[in-house]
Amino acid sequence: MIGRFRVNIAHCNLRFGVHYIRQKMKRKSTRSSAVSQRKESSNSECNSSAGEDEKTGLEDDGDFLPDGKSLRKKRKVCTDSCAEGDHTPPNPFHFFTEEKDITQFRRDLLKWYDANKRDLPWRKWADHEDPNQRAYAVWVSEIMLQQTQVATVIDYYNRWLAKWPTLEDLAISATPEEVNEMWAGLGYYSRGRRLYEGAKKVMKDLSGTMPMTAESLLKQLPGVGRYTAGAIASIAFKEPTGVVDGNVIRVFCRTRSIGADSTSQTVLSAIWSLANTLVDRERPGDFNQALMELGATVCTPKAPSCAKCPVSHLCRAFQHEENVKRVVKERLEENFIGKGPAKSCSLPDIECAADNCQLCIPASDDWDLNQGVMNFPRKPRKKPPRQEQTAVCIIQKKYKDDVSSEYLLVQRPEKGLLAGLWEFPSVRMEDHWSVSERVKAIDAFLTKDLGMNMNEKRDRRTIGEVVHVFSHIEQTYCVETFGIKESDVTLQTTGATRPCRWLSAEDFRTAAVSTAMKKCFNAYQTSIHPPKVNPKKIKFDSSGSGDSKKQSALDAFFKPVPKKKR
Repeated sequence: MIGRFRVNIAHCNLRFGVHYIRQKMKRKSTRSSAVSQRKESSNSECNSSAGEDEKTGLEDDGDFLPDGKSLRKKRKVCTDSCAEGDHTPPNPFHFFTEEKDITQFRRDLLKWYDANKRDLPWRKWADHEDPNQRAYAVWVSEIMLQQTQVATVIDYYNRWLAKWPTLEDLAISATPEEVNEMWAGLGYYSRGRRLYEGAKKVMKDLSGTMPMTAESLLKQLPGVGRYTAGAIASIAFKEPTGVVDGNVIRVFCRTRSIGADSTSQTVLSAIWSLANTLVDRERPGDFNQALMELGATVCTPKAPSCAKCPVSHLCRAFQHEENVKRVVKERLEENFIGKGPAKSCSLPDIECAADNCQLCIPASDDWDLNQGVMNFPRKPRKKPPRQEQTAVCIIQKKYKDDVSSEYLLVQRPEKGLLAGLWEFPSVRMEDHWSVSERVKAIDAFLTKDLGMNMNEKRDRRTIGEVVHVFSHIEQTYCVETFGIKESDVTLQTTGATRPCRWLSAEDFRTAAVSTAMKKCFNAYQTSIHPPKVNPKKIKFDSSGSGDSKKQSALDAFFKPVPKKKR
C-alpha cells in the first residue's frame, strides 16, 4: 500500500501543487489591502536582514498547503518607494547583495565555462596580439549572432573573415553589393550594411583604430548598440562591463526570480544592473561569454538542464521548484502514508512579497507548476504578423541557341525591408485582387517603372503561392511566369526608376537575393521539372480491400476454366 502511494507521488504533486499555487495567488489581493494599511502607519524601508520582525519590514504571511494547513513564514516587503521606481535602493530580493554570493557565482560559472565552452571560430581571436584585430573579429561575430543561431553563423563568419580578414580589407576592398551577397540568407540585412559603414568610419574618421570602451563604441560606431559595445569592450579590451542578450535575460530572470514582463524598461534596467554587478573584474570577456553560453546550452528556453547548472545553488527559481516538490511530498506522506508531521515546512516564496513590486510575477498571472523554472522569463504575447500579398513575375529570356537563358531582377530601394537586395519584378497587392488585376499591375510596373517593351509574351502562367514569414510580416507571394525571346524585348535601363539586370540561374544563386526570392525561384523550377517518381517505390494496395476485391472477382469471372484431364 505504501509503495503504491510513493509511486504516485509525482502525479499527486502536480494536482495538489497546482491547487496550492492557485490558492496563494488568489490570496494576494487580500494581502494587498493589509499591506497598504500597514504602510500608511509605518514608513519602514526595505530590509534584507533575516530574522527581523514585522516592524522592520518583514511580513508574516500565512499560505495554505494542499491539505489546508497554514504554512507560516517570514518574507521581505518592498515599500511604495521601491515599487514606484524612485531613487530608493531596489528590493534586494531580486539582486545579489552578499559579496560572497557574487564571488561564488563568478567562480563557479567561470570554472564551468573553462571545462565546457564550445569551440567557436571567433573565440580563437581572443588572444590575438593586435587589439584592433581582436575587436574586429568580435564585432563581426556579435553582429552576425544577433537574432541568428550559432550553427547558422559559423559558415558565414568563416567565409566573411576569409574574404575580408581585417577591418582595413572590409573598409577598402569591399563594395556594398559584395557585402549584400555575402550576407544573403543570413537575414536582417541592415546589419551587414552597418558593419560595412562602421568599418569605413573607423578607417576614415578614427585613423583605423577601434574605440576601446563600451561608451565610445556605442557613440562612434553605426549599428552598435549597448550589447554589442559591451561585448567588444569586455572581450577584446578587457573592460569590466556587462552584456545583456536573450540568454542573459533568461539566466538572470530565473536566478533572481524576476517575473515581470522581460521586455519592459524596468526589468531590462534591473538585468543590466545585475550584469554590471556580477561581471568578473579580471576576466570580463570570459565571464560574459560564459553567461551567454550558460543560457544557450544549459539554461535553455525549453527543457533546461538544471542538474548541470553550475549556479543552481544560487537560483531562486530552481530553489523554489525544489522546495515546492519537497513540501508537497512531505504533506502527502504525512496524510496518506502516515509518517507523522513533516520535520520542516519552510518554503521560500517565488516573490519578494512586495505590494505592486514591478519585478515580481503579476498577481493576475498563474504559476504553472508543470513549467517549473520555465515560468521565467515572462514575455507579452506576440502580436500575430500582419498579412501581406505580393505579385511576383519571373521573366525568362531565351537566347537564339534556345538553351541558355537569363532572368530579370530588380533592385529594392536602399531603405526599408530587404534594402538594396535584388528580386524578381514584384508589386504589392491589395486585398482580394483578381488574377486579371494582378496581371495588369505587373504589366504596368514592367512598362512604366522599368521602361520595358515586350513584343510577345510566351507561355504566361501562374505557378502558385509561396509563403515566407518575416519577424513581423507573413508575406504571401503570388508567383507567375512567362518567357520571351531575346529579340522580342528591349529594356530601357536608363529610364528605369529602379536598377535592373539579367542573371543566369547560376548567378542568381550567388547574388544578393533574399531567401524569399530563392523560394519563389525554387517553386518556378519545380513547376518546370517536377520531381521524378521512382516506380519501384510506388506501393500498391495488396490488402484485398475496396475496389481490389471487385477487380479480383471480375478477373476470376473472365478467367478461362481449366480443361479436365481425361
